[in-house]
Amino acid sequence: MSASYREYRPPAGLESMVACLWEQETTHEHRQRVVPDGCVDLIWLAERELTIAGADTGPRVVTLPAGTRTCGIRLRPGTAGALLGFPASELRDNQVGAETVWGERAAGLEEALADATPARRLELLSAAVARRGAAPDAVVVAAVSRLAAPGATVAGVAADVGYSERQLHRRVVTAVGYGPKMLVRVSRLRRLVVLDGESLAARAVEAGYASQAHMTDEVRRLTGQTPVRFLEDAELTAA
Repeated sequence: MSASYREYRPPAGLESMVACLWEQETTHEHRQRVVPDGCVDLIWLAERELTIAGADTGPRVVTLPAGTRTCGIRLRPGTAGALLGFPASELRDNQVGAETVWGERAAGLEEALADATPARRLELLSAAVARRGAAPDAVVVAAVSRLAAPGATVAGVAADVGYSERQLHRRVVTAVGYGPKMLVRVSRLRRLVVLDGESLAARAVEAGYASQAHMTDEVRRLTGQTPVRFLEDAELTAA
């Protein structure tokens, strides 16, 4: 293994906004494939820079240098817009320096992270999120939960939360980074990862795809791999 990855429970008081804290160490240069999960991450990257990774709509590959440790805090879908004080849609399919979002405030945090021990870095990232103090959009949080359910439709969820589809789309894009339809697709992919089945066709139907062909097309679009190749190594990360 050229890299080891670990997740930790959210700090007390941040459970509703943070999916997990995480660390990744590399022994050799490592190419990490990132697939959509609906989350935004605040990342101390390779012990050298503070970045924010937006919600992805497709796969991307990040190269991590050998012998480095990267750590981050993963924000739950629907919380990023409020906690960052920045439209999450501006970060979609992108990873930017934290100063792009937080300006000069990012510099102090970056300096503290550079001087801190690995354990302390996770505390600093958690404290940075906690200090924002902005409550996520309750309508979006409720909608995100409903959109993750098998069989969910955008029209049905919009009606459940008392909004038109257009109103819901606008609020979800600001808070998550992309719209409700994309969240449905991501949730379906995540269900596919954890399901066991006698065949790909059976897993596809149980995850909520119309057919195996539909699943194959969606997996290729979201991960850049065939279903067989993707599911060989896929593990469900916290979101």
